[in-house]
Amino acid sequence: MSNIESLLFVSGEDGLTKKQLAFLTSSVDEEIEAVLQEMLQEYKTNLNRGIEIKQLAGTYQLVTKQENIDSIQKLVENPTAQSLSQASLEVLAIIAYKQPITRVEIEEIRGVKSERPIHTLSTKGLVQEVGRAEGTGRAILYGTTNEFLQYFGLKDIKALPPLPEDLSVDEMEDTDLFMTKFQETFEG
Repeated sequence: MSNIESLLFVSGEDGLTKKQLAFLTSSVDEEIEAVLQEMLQEYKTNLNRGIEIKQLAGTYQLVTKQENIDSIQKLVENPTAQSLSQASLEVLAIIAYKQPITRVEIEEIRGVKSERPIHTLSTKGLVQEVGRAEGTGRAILYGTTNEFLQYFGLKDIKALPPLPEDLSVDEMEDTDLFMTKFQETFEG
């Protein structure tokens, strides 16, 4: 039972057929059928479980129980795993407005190392490598992704709010550039 549960979990929404489960577990179809029926019953009767097995289009899938949909919806709408540090928010704003831009150029603007925030943003799919700079070393150029645009509800990068043009460097440090929007989205 454990092996089949693991396989169904890993297969995700694709699910697996009885034949695939039999092949993967070196079992016969009858054994798989018996185990699946036992699992179906176990998930159905054990009210403490948050998942169940569904048979859809000839495949078996592990799915969340319908009665938990409200909690799942909250997670999807407010992903806590998406929170970003202040450093990542700064780097994201710089990349959004100055793209394509190299890590060295980002660090010149921020005055501190930015390798870790760039890695975090890449991992979260908000920025990506968009090419290489000309010249010695051919540094990686970074830009925002479609995921970034979708997440912030932007049609394209031109929809970013304009930066104030007549600010001094001191005033710029006090300006919120568009960090409020980032913070609301990622920490909200």
